[in-house]
Amino acid sequence: MRIATANFFDGSIANLQRRQNALQDQQQQLTSGKRIALASDDPTGAARAERALASIGRVEANQRALEASRNGMTLAESALGDANELLQQARETMVAAGNASYSDAEREGLANKLQGLRDQLLTIANRSDGSGGYIFSGQGSASPPFLDQPGGVSYVGVAGTVQTGNIDNFQLSVDGRGAWEQAASGNGSFETAPRAIVADPATGAPRVQLIDPGATAANGGVPVPLVNGITGAVASGWIDSGRVVDPSLLTGHNYRVDIAGSSPSQTYTLIDQDLGSVVSSGAFKPGQAIVGDGMALTITGTPVDGDAFAVAGSRNGLKLFDAIDKAIIDLKTTLRTPVQVTQGNAAAIRDIDAVMGNLQSMRSQVGERLNNLDGTESRLAALKQYSSEERSAAEDLDMVQGISDFQNQQTGYDTALKTYAMVQRMSLFQYLT
Repeated sequence: MRIATANFFDGSIANLQRRQNALQDQQQQLTSGKRIALASDDPTGAARAERALASIGRVEANQRALEASRNGMTLAESALGDANELLQQARETMVAAGNASYSDAEREGLANKLQGLRDQLLTIANRSDGSGGYIFSGQGSASPPFLDQPGGVSYVGVAGTVQTGNIDNFQLSVDGRGAWEQAASGNGSFETAPRAIVADPATGAPRVQLIDPGATAANGGVPVPLVNGITGAVASGWIDSGRVVDPSLLTGHNYRVDIAGSSPSQTYTLIDQDLGSVVSSGAFKPGQAIVGDGMALTITGTPVDGDAFAVAGSRNGLKLFDAIDKAIIDLKTTLRTPVQVTQGNAAAIRDIDAVMGNLQSMRSQVGERLNNLDGTESRLAALKQYSSEERSAAEDLDMVQGISDFQNQQTGYDTALKTYAMVQRMSLFQYLT
């Protein structure tokens, strides 16, 4: 086979160019640290790296959502802690108000202290989350979620919570209504209150009506002047918040306790008003428990013939600000009897304990959210690390192998240059000249 000199030279130059391109590609890989610069370099590896990159993007989005949730939950936990401290001060104030030696003026001073605590609690309830919203706005509100009106504080936000919408559903806000207005009334199972026998305005027949000096039309109560002879006989004893002795017997019905007779021969009758039946009856002695349908009730003081007390099922609708407002009105009410003072203070402490317990429960839920976020953060970090390693395995260059290949390419290219320089002088023209 005859090979022309020109063809020989062209082949050598083409070989040099191929080696030069290969050396340049190897140099680019070493410079970038990437084995794949274009999808055409390795379609399978490029697709693998792209999937890993998409996974990293999703993890980073979840991490941003997690941080936003953590900020919101941290602010909420702090706010609930501040509110509980103020409620503890309110409870101590009501305990102090039970001092029998205090005058109406001194109790009014305690009422003013409660008013200041109430104002601070309202500020906490409307605390901003630092990003244009409110911690307790629920599902979002452009204005503070709690509005102070003549009839009391009302929740004007949207009940519920805001979620991030990703798979983990990170919580961004707290349900203000659930935290501040959904406490269980009474002792959590049932609620007790003194009642008076009054004349029905329509028929003139006697009926039982709640004695509540702090009741207003706004909070669903019926205000009753606490003066004998105007609206009826006011109970001369007071009833405690009661306790549960057998949860399986609780009915949630409405009950009435009637006291009859004169001491020391008084009797009591516990009546289920929903069924119209007598639950229990017997001799009554102040301070001894009255038991029926799983409940134990204690009436203290010096109740007289005709005194009545009411028991109703607990409801999850006790509002924090209503409880504080009622306590303030009680303390400002003058000329109350010692029995009324004792009953009012006991009811106020009971309600404050209930709303405080509800806030503590909500705080526990927020704390659990924070714990879950910590666990999720670790999981996301591990997933991101795995995806990064997967991407690196797909597209990154093995530097040891890359340097070795580059040196081999460099040696081959250098050898090709030297051989071409030697061969190009080996022609007939060289010998003729």
